[in-house]
Amino acid sequence: MGAGDKFMIEPKPYQAAFPTNTQVRIADLAFLSEFSKSWQYHHKLQEDQFAYASRLATVVEVGFYHGGDPVYKLADVPGLWLEQCLRCA
Repeated sequence: MGAGDKFMIEPKPYQAAFPTNTQVRIADLAFLSEFSKSWQYHHKLQEDQFAYASRLATVVEVGFYHGGDPVYKLADVPGLWLEQCLRCA
């Protein structure tokens, strides 16, 4: 894992760390792989999302799952992304 990928910060309910039009970096492949094994809740990573590990992307939409977890849609990247899988660009 990269230095920025070691620690996962818990998202704050109903508060997006990355507003629309923010550039983010998707976590590295090692983190995504481990996260997909341990995450037991909603919006599990899909196989096609792993190909986008470590890439830069722009947030195009932010929604919130019941309970307040931020869920992100990224430009030109498939699937929905949880905040734990995104980093500051």
